[in-house]
Amino acid sequence: MLFNSNVFLCAFLPLTIAGYYLLAHASGAYAARVWLCLASFFFYGWWNAAFLLLLTASIGFNYALSVFLEPDADSRSRGRGWLLAGGIAANLLLLFYYKYLFPLLGFLHHGGWLRADFGSVILPLGISFFTFTQIGYLVDCRQGLVRERGWINYLLFVTFFPHLIAGPILHHREIMPQFADDATYRFKPDNLAAGLTLFAFGLAKKVLLADAIAPWAEIGFAHPAQLPFAQAWSVALAYSMQLYFDFSGYSDMALGIGIMFGIKLPLNFNSPYKAASIIDYWQRWHMTLTRYLTLLLYNPISLWVARRRQQRGLPSGREAATSVLGFSSMVIFPTMTTMTLMGIWHGAGPKFVLYGILNGVYLCVNHAWRSLRAKPLKPQPPPPLLHVWSLFWPVALTYLAVVAGQILFRADSTRDAVSMLAGMSGMHRGPVAPLSLHESSYLGFTQHSLLGLGLLLIAFGAPNVYQIMGPSSPALTRVKLDAGRWPTWRTSLPWALLVVALLFACAAHFDAPARFLYFQF
Repeated sequence: MLFNSNVFLCAFLPLTIAGYYLLAHASGAYAARVWLCLASFFFYGWWNAAFLLLLTASIGFNYALSVFLEPDADSRSRGRGWLLAGGIAANLLLLFYYKYLFPLLGFLHHGGWLRADFGSVILPLGISFFTFTQIGYLVDCRQGLVRERGWINYLLFVTFFPHLIAGPILHHREIMPQFADDATYRFKPDNLAAGLTLFAFGLAKKVLLADAIAPWAEIGFAHPAQLPFAQAWSVALAYSMQLYFDFSGYSDMALGIGIMFGIKLPLNFNSPYKAASIIDYWQRWHMTLTRYLTLLLYNPISLWVARRRQQRGLPSGREAATSVLGFSSMVIFPTMTTMTLMGIWHGAGPKFVLYGILNGVYLCVNHAWRSLRAKPLKPQPPPPLLHVWSLFWPVALTYLAVVAGQILFRADSTRDAVSMLAGMSGMHRGPVAPLSLHESSYLGFTQHSLLGLGLLLIAFGAPNVYQIMGPSSPALTRVKLDAGRWPTWRTSLPWALLVVALLFACAAHFDAPARFLYFQF
């Protein structure tokens, strides 16, 4: 079921909220939790009910395993370690079967290494998200960090429908205590108002902005070899804006729906295109994935490298990063490993591997720049124009690097990505045939370029919705507020009218609802 559909907005969401609070009032929190579990399973099964069995089996397996991983005075630490490794392997094998096995077999078939064509398999929605969520839970059980272990709360932790399909990736200590708190189930009008406002903003990003620029990006990436310089850049920027407002919109809607049920979800998107470095970008884009990979991949690898260096009598702190070998082992190795696996997490195929490697290189260069650049002893305030330039160029350079990476992310193949980048570099100097304006479902190159420019101005110049929400923001993480420069949301008639107008404007475009881009992961 899609958030941007009439059946969700007009039927599923209001009925689920009403049943949730009515049951909580009449029968208590447990009844409300059961209702929300059933609603979440219904939401997931709406697309393909056959995968409900897979989701249920995954949850049952991981919860049963977590019970055996619970620390015990008589348990053997090594045995529980092997049990954890087996559980992680089982989860990854499930993910590999559905997400990577058949693309790999297809690659071997087309390359001539396999005669048989094994076809493909339907990818269950959200399998990467609910698999990673549960792996994190198992690791924390092994380390004795889990305090809330109720079965129904665990079920909600995994299946809570706002995050189930495309994130954010949740951590048990943030969510399960909220489900265990009876105060969560008391109806609060302010929560409903704030949640509906955030949902309306997110829905508008998806329906009115992302979906409006999507046709131009689709046409361009379908014909990458036909794009001259200007059109190649127009298409690349169009996709950049489509991905930004699509994913940002979904994240906003997820958090908005969450707070309607009294649940605060973690912030997942914080104006990433305003980042002044790639390091800063990955702390703003898909923030819960970055946090997950840092905790479960980067930090353990870095700790292992540090211990190995200490055993050999080598420095392992900041001093180690000042030498080439130290920087290679302490920064490059864990960064490249983590980011390569991040690329593979997004999908099967060489282009996703290259996407991860490219972002790993970006991060290593950024870390090297921070470590090696000379800092003036007595910094002097620069002239105004130089100050503006010093603020502009890091953001612009970071954004251009991100756009180049997104070409690999979006292109149908590595060859198409190279062709698109060639067009953006002005290398299509031969008899290139520009795309016909009649191929576009809108008004062609000029108007799509103007639309893209308008979206750029919004992404770079406007505050994000959490800054607009101010102290009423329902995210677990607070953003830096820009008090006084922009209007702040509050429960008032003008804001209510704006929300209603946005919802009606979006509903007018529900004839052919488009799926969210991150649904395929």
